[in-house]
Amino acid sequence: MDVLPLRHGDAGDAVRDLQQRLSALGFDTSAEPRGVFGLLTVTAVESFQQGRALPTSGVCDESTWTAVVEAGYVLGDRHLYLRSPMFRGDDVADLQRALGTLGFDAGRVDGILGPNTDRALRDFQLNAGFTTDGVCGREVLKGLSRLGTTPGRVTNVAGVREREHLRSQPPVLAGRRIIIGEAGGLDVLVSAIERVLHESGAVVAVLHHPHPSVQAVESNDFDADLYLGFSLIDQPPCEAAFYATAGFESAGGKQFATLLVEQLRSLPQLEVADPVGRWLPILRETRMPAVVCNLHPTDVVIQQTASLAACIHLAIHAWVSSPIDP
Repeated sequence: MDVLPLRHGDAGDAVRDLQQRLSALGFDTSAEPRGVFGLLTVTAVESFQQGRALPTSGVCDESTWTAVVEAGYVLGDRHLYLRSPMFRGDDVADLQRALGTLGFDAGRVDGILGPNTDRALRDFQLNAGFTTDGVCGREVLKGLSRLGTTPGRVTNVAGVREREHLRSQPPVLAGRRIIIGEAGGLDVLVSAIERVLHESGAVVAVLHHPHPSVQAVESNDFDADLYLGFSLIDQPPCEAAFYATAGFESAGGKQFATLLVEQLRSLPQLEVADPVGRWLPILRETRMPAVVCNLHPTDVVIQQTASLAACIHLAIHAWVSSPIDP
């Protein structure tokens, strides 16, 4: 939507559309004038953001708008299949969860119907005796409902595969492929991190593009082992976020966020929050463990560039030695 972000005091058709979509999702704004972004709409946006693991700002930015639109799709409302552009929505995420719980690896639960989900859907159809056309329609949904959850299986198979893959990697930094990303204002910091990682033998690429989806594509093409993004925020605390959604969280991302927070807390001038799972485009669309680190205040970040780079290097070194929580 071209008018984003939408915030308190805005008015117009875009606000009316947002209010209608929020109301349909159970976040009532009917007591407020249509098309006026008042306090009720702020509260509704905040409640939606909290439920979707988004930063709770009360502002409808691009990530929030995308989540609101995708939340409107219910599994069964439309036929799902691999296409370009790919289907995105809560219905896709529900399909991925259902397939993964039954042992069919649809990849991480990201609500994006890509090749992994298509392959898992076709495997399910073959095993269940359906036509293997890669289309999730009424019959496939009946089959998924009939089979339900496999007794004793409580973990999505994609999470199991991620853990197995991370355990199989060499516990050394040399040769590991690492992406360092920033959207503006942190060139000096990421250059310092790049330098210390290169000295340890890592293969490093630095991304400066402002759009997270572009960084995600380039990270996937680079076949990175780890993505670490940085941004400056207006107020404390600093935050390290990994990918998480209902029914799935990145074990590797969570472990790295935990290790990163431990290191950042060694710098007394920074206020650092506990690691947090977030539903953000860069975390959702990257295929490797990924963490976004939001830093504040700017003057401390600038003054402590060398110390920050050293802390981040230590966190990455610790992560390659122990990429998941034992």
